[in-house]
Amino acid sequence: MDLNIELASPDDFLPPLPEWKERSVFIARRGDLDFYHYDLYAQALSKIERGHARDLEDVQALLARQLIFPERLLELFQGIEPELIRYPAVDPSFLRAAVLALIE
Repeated sequence: MDLNIELASPDDFLPPLPEWKERSVFIARRGDLDFYHYDLYAQALSKIERGHARDLEDVQALLARQLIFPERLLELFQGIEPELIRYPAVDPSFLRAAVLALIE
């Protein structure tokens, strides 16, 4: 089925984006349980940071289907950029360059 399943969320790798809960996309309700896609912008930024070819294709698909927008992606990245110092595995200048390259 070519599925990638990880028990992790984007904010395990990057600072949580402002208002991520409001941007999470409702999927379904089963009984008292609601299911959501985690904020697509947070997913995109974490995929860009990881940098695998499949991840970058996923981000391109999100952009092509207009599920996320380049200007907003950059704006949200800039909002968390000062906090990246708390994430030693992330190179802020590399991530900035990767975000800019992907949205241009």
